[in-house]
Amino acid sequence: PPASGRFFYSANSGLYRAMRDAFKAVEPRIDDDNFLRWFQDLGCYLTDLYPKPVDRLASEPRLRARVAGEKLLSAKLVRLQPQKIAPVLRAIATHVASAARTADWRGEIIELPYPGRWKRNRVEFVRVLRPSLLKLFDARRPKMPRG
Repeated sequence: PPASGRFFYSANSGLYRAMRDAFKAVEPRIDDDNFLRWFQDLGCYLTDLYPKPVDRLASEPRLRARVAGEKLLSAKLVRLQPQKIAPVLRAIATHVASAARTADWRGEIIELPYPGRWKRNRVEFVRVLRPSLLKLFDARRPKMPRG
């Protein structure tokens, strides 16, 4: 989690807005009032690599926290068995991959750019996430009977 106190599930972070926008690009009925419900109902969740803020730590303590987070994430992967993982910070991608190997998890890892404050990053975030979201929404739509 960020040291700022902003939090995805409090709907007050840039990551929340970028993720909402990515989902809304696939499903126009999504808005601020229902996004987190859609997110949950589609089987999505966000978890942090390490339970305490590391973004204001010096590089060495930050690295130690990320390495410690690998064990925590590995246990979560064993328990939750997600189909895909999408690290939203490229700096933690190797730690996420390490946790996946430790957990013997074999799903897809989608490497996303952190959407941050730059529009080009938010556009790229939505572009990279969109194909997986299209598949997710398609898989969750009720099947219509043939004939």
